[in-house]
Amino acid sequence: MYVLGAVRHAGVVEVPVGTRVDAVLERAGGAAEDADLARLNLARAVVDGERLYVPRVGETAVPEALGPDVTGGSSGAGSGAGGTAGGPDAVVDLNAADQATLETLPGIGPALAGRIIAWREEHGGFSSVDDLLDVSGIGQARLDDLRDRVRV
Repeated sequence: MYVLGAVRHAGVVEVPVGTRVDAVLERAGGAAEDADLARLNLARAVVDGERLYVPRVGETAVPEALGPDVTGGSSGAGSGAGGTAGGPDAVVDLNAADQATLETLPGIGPALAGRIIAWREEHGGFSSVDDLLDVSGIGQARLDDLRDRVRV
């Protein structure tokens, strides 16, 4: 998995599938002093090929050069962690993406990303992309904009 952002040693770290984010951070030398760990789910299990971006305190968006993260088994983050590289065609796994990764999606800000994560935790995950309609603030038009950018 590729770890970058507010960590001591950014780069590729090898961990077994299912390793939790907190253990991945340790393999990257630990979080930097200005890491905003409250924006990460440290208990989330990672998947092969994922990219994990650790935001800094006060940072409001993932740096544009990183593009959206793709969190998923076949990838490529964080989270988000389909393809290995981020970019306009990257697909975000709704069941694995962290707050920062969700915020890279069109029309998804911090509040809506938080509601997506809360819905996911409350219902044990998304079984289909259409489940997004059950998240407060997501209607059919927004779902249509997101449909090609997300997966479960």
